Amino acid sequence: MTHKIYRARAPLRLGLAGGGTDVSPFSDTHGGHVLNATIDLYAQAILEPRHDGQVLFAAEDRQEQVALPAGADLPDAEPLRLHRGIYRRVVRQFNGGRPLALTLTTYADAPAGSGLGTSSTMVVCMLQAYSEWLQLGLGEYEIAHLAFEIEREELGLAGGKQDQYAAAFGGFNFIEFGAADKVLVNPLRVKDWVISELEASTVLYYTGQSRESAHIIQRQIDNTRAGHVASLDAMLALKADAVAMKEAILRGDLARYATILGRSWTAKKQMAQGISNAGIDAVYDAAIGAGALAGKISGAGGGGFMMLFVPPGRRMGVLRELARFPGQVMNFHFTGVGAQSWALAG
Repeated sequence: MTHKIYRARAPLRLGLAGGGTDVSPFSDTHGGHVLNATIDLYAQAILEPRHDGQVLFAAEDRQEQVALPAGADLPDAEPLRLHRGIYRRVVRQFNGGRPLALTLTTYADAPAGSGLGTSSTMVVCMLQAYSEWLQLGLGEYEIAHLAFEIEREELGLAGGKQDQYAAAFGGFNFIEFGAADKVLVNPLRVKDWVISELEASTVLYYTGQSRESAHIIQRQIDNTRAGHVASLDAMLALKADAVAMKEAILRGDLARYATILGRSWTAKKQMAQGISNAGIDAVYDAAIGAGALAGKISGAGGGGFMMLFVPPGRRMGVLRELARFPGQVMNFHFTGVGAQSWALAG
């Protein structure tokens, strides 16, 4: 008897502008604006139904796995707490509380803590795999909102809302966040030549420092609640920069894009302690000295990926300078496709 294997993937994203304004309570009170774009690095999931009443979760990239008896209420524990939380929600909401026996294997093209939204993208990817298997027919907004609820509300992991929507929709998106979990995704029709020029002008550099974004984000949340003036002013500036950068990209004004990128990085560092550090500053300063015009850390900060805007004629000089540091440059392309899933005969 043939059995089917269900595959899913969802793209990671670069946070171009406005990151952090999608985090409550700022987004509830002031409204958030984020500009991001997905790239051809992915979270991947393989789901195989079983017939022995067992659940096996495996994260190949993290070398973690756990085998459990299939049950409607798997223990909320490590390892693979995200996998368990998603399973519980799917069983409860979409399978009438009846347990599902399966093997779910996941891996990502970038490490957790990289600043590319890996964890939230993986949640979207796993939900997409379940949707394919159970024929749930979930749309982009539904999967993204479900991923947000599981990660932020049910599992209590601090963070924003942008990653889930970027992964579900794909492409260049200007996303608006309001009170009561209101989210509006505005896909941008960016000209092909602008995308090509952005790819040629962007150096994506992995600092080698993975970090726990939840700690930085929690400091940002605490600053907002405490009415910390410098932090609030920085977030309002980042929100305005997302609008300005959207206009620059749509018009193909990449000189203005570079100016906003640099300005946003200066503002972002005012949001909370730990967003930058001596190691990040050293890499940034060296890249600027070699010809980069601007740059920023993608994601919450503290490590992960740095995106640098470099005139293409100066790219090789910047790469030579970066080679002095322990991190690595990653090649990438922008992608316009969001989460996908398909079935194979086993």
